[in-house]
Order: sequence, then structure tokens, then C-alpha cells
Amino acid sequence: MNTTINIAIFISGRGTNAKNIINYFSGNKFIKVVLVLSTKENQTISTLCQDKNIVFLTPNTSQLATSFYLQQLQELKTDWIILAGFLRKIPQELISHYPNKIINIHPSLLPSFGGKGMYGDFVHQAVLASGVEKSGITIHYVNEEFDQGEIIAQYSCKVDAADTVSMLSAKIHLLEQQYFPQIIEETISE
Repeated sequence: MNTTINIAIFISGRGTNAKNIINYFSGNKFIKVVLVLSTKENQTISTLCQDKNIVFLTPNTSQLATSFYLQQLQELKTDWIILAGFLRKIPQELISHYPNKIINIHPSLLPSFGGKGMYGDFVHQAVLASGVEKSGITIHYVNEEFDQGEIIAQYSCKVDAADTVSMLSAKIHLLEQQYFPQIIEETISE
């Protein structure tokens, strides 16, 4: 029986959350990052994966089919998938193979400022334009709809009148770095 929980991280951006997760679980005897799948080349994360003996893949567009995902995940005996800035919709077949085993992080307090096209600075711009007094992060399970899976945890920060997109982004990034790996560990260890 496999006593280690194997996780895969899917990314589309710079990979700062992936790096944080990899470092957090480095040396953990029970939870191991076995795969990072990126929708684009990422030399920083590729090098980190090489150093940590983690498979790093950048599939081409034709390989982004469900069968490619499943093959890679099954070969590596993956138990959980973590979306850390992954900008593609997860195929239904993959959700069916990993029911309540795919976790995403979103840079707002869902259900506000979520859905298709709401990622990164687009979220922060919408938050600032709305005049709300707080924003934050939502860690949630993935289902068939963008940002509508069951919420696992939320953490908030104050939105100041003088905040710019980059200032709000920095606040959100701090929350992500502080809480995302910890919530992953708590959730998959239950």
C-alpha cells in the first residue's frame, strides 16, 4: 500500500506558488510533489524540479488532452492535483478521475470576482473598481465550473483607498504564500 500521498501541481504563470509548495513539502515523509505540469516553459521551476527529483512537463497544445494528463498522473501514482495559477479549464474526465482531489487557489474572496477570465490582475482591477473594503484568497475544490467548487478556506486582507493593482497583488501574494501549502497539507491529510 502506498503510504505517501503524491501530488501534482499545474501552473500557467511564474510558478511562485508552485515553488512555495515544493519547498514546503521538501523532506516531508508523507506528502510528495511528483509532477509539475506547466502550460509554458518555465526555466526557474524546471531547474527547481530537476534539483528536487520532480517530473516537469510542458505539454504542447495537442498534448493538453485529457488522455495525456491521465497517463502522466497515473504513471506517477498521483493522488491529488493542485492548481497554482493554472489558467485552463480542467476537463470533466479528469475531474471524474479525481473527485474532490483537485484543489485550486483564487485571488479573491469567492464567489465575488470569480469565473472565466477572472485571474491575476484582472481580479485585482475588478476588486479595486468595485470599492470593496477587503479582498483575499479562496482555496477550493475544483468542479466543472470555473471557481464554483466547494470552498475549503478563505483569508482576507484590507483594501486601502490608495491601493494600486500591484499593491493589492502583493497583499494577495503574501496570503497565498502563507496559507496555501498549509491548507493543502491539512486537506489532503484528513
